[in-house]
Amino acid sequence: MSVKVGDQAPDFKIVDTDKTVFSLSEYKGKNLVLLFFPFAFTSVCTEELCNVRDNMNVYSKLNAEVLAVSVDSPFTLGKFKEDQGFNFRVASDFNKEAFPAYGAAYDEFVFGLKGVAKRSAFIIDKEGVIRYAEVLDIAKDIPNFAAIQETLSKL
Repeated sequence: MSVKVGDQAPDFKIVDTDKTVFSLSEYKGKNLVLLFFPFAFTSVCTEELCNVRDNMNVYSKLNAEVLAVSVDSPFTLGKFKEDQGFNFRVASDFNKEAFPAYGAAYDEFVFGLKGVAKRSAFIIDKEGVIRYAEVLDIAKDIPNFAAIQETLSKL
């Protein structure tokens, strides 16, 4: 299953690095950049999320929050967030319920690993509607942050 622009964003319940269980519906009334990424502490994922960290002022000015999600445990992600100084919410989809609902799951990742999120980016508006959707099949590719920011500027 995959989602497309104009669809209602599938709700999910996951746990963040503060060990808080929350659902996507808690972002209703806010614009959200939802990022799924394969694994913490890998070079491309670190590069991607550091780009977001270094541009959080842009997202704030565009009235958007950022949520980055991977299959890693909340404990691993907490260390990753602390080490990199991420200034946005990072959460674990350890049970593999959120990213598959968005069509962002690899059938098989490197080394035969299954149940890994594809690097992807979604913008969900204040009403919970998807306004931008980018699912990358090649793990070394990074979302088009210029297009993401352009889309946010129109909301």
